[in-house]
Amino acid sequence: MKPVAFDYCRPDTVEEALSVLAEHGPDATVLAGGMSLGPMLNMRLVRPSVVVDIHRLEALRKIEVNGALRVGAAARQVDVMSNESATAAAPLLRRALPHVGHYQTRNRGTFGGSVAHADPSAEIPLCLLTLGGTIELRTARKKRTVAAEDFFLGVLSTARQMDEMIVALTFPKAVARSGFAFDEISQRHGDFAIASAAAAVTLTGDGSVDRLRLGFGGVEDRPVLADTTAWTGAAISPELAADIAETCAASLAPLADANASADYRRALAATLAERVLRAALEE
Repeated sequence: MKPVAFDYCRPDTVEEALSVLAEHGPDATVLAGGMSLGPMLNMRLVRPSVVVDIHRLEALRKIEVNGALRVGAAARQVDVMSNESATAAAPLLRRALPHVGHYQTRNRGTFGGSVAHADPSAEIPLCLLTLGGTIELRTARKKRTVAAEDFFLGVLSTARQMDEMIVALTFPKAVARSGFAFDEISQRHGDFAIASAAAAVTLTGDGSVDRLRLGFGGVEDRPVLADTTAWTGAAISPELAADIAETCAASLAPLADANASADYRRALAATLAERVLRAALEE
């Protein structure tokens, strides 16, 4: 199949792109890398009357590290992977990005596009959620920042309004005595994850848990963050990772589909959670 007919707009500025979105609202869609939108257009799963191509907007391709890591919406995945300052600021991305698609797609796929698409199995949204990141959104009239925990609403569904465009993602900068880990299970490398898990752990000076965040992807209809408050202040022990993983996996409400039953997904989530927690604690 081929897409339905649409008008193609390649603006020269962010303001021009926002003006087109304001004019056309739900009839317009934003094209960044096109790794997800392209197939959806071809299969006519989406039928916009206007496609706004932002991938050449340099203002949206910046990668900056100051008090936090700020990644422009049109920054390509390969550019973040090869940016040592970025991966040093957010080490979880260094672990997760090799799992994103394939080498060829990472050369085109963008950070903002992955977050806007909101596939429950996507690695970048899971990292953003696990690290406690935020999404910067703009319209022609205003701008706002939304926490990742409030942004993802369901399968391919987010809190972004029709006239809004993602302009950047912000990842908190890693602090001392922190460890990070990511792992996933898919039928083949580069396929959509059947289940994935990411962990970010910070220890106190005496070696107990100061901060612990554990996220799951591909299990529910959006990336989800486990409630780990019960382990704040916990002493490190050989059983800690397994205890947290078992408890957190039991609280999930997994989806069932052609790839896995709900029970199998919960079992995968528990296994992956234990793996990433052990790795993050060891780091």
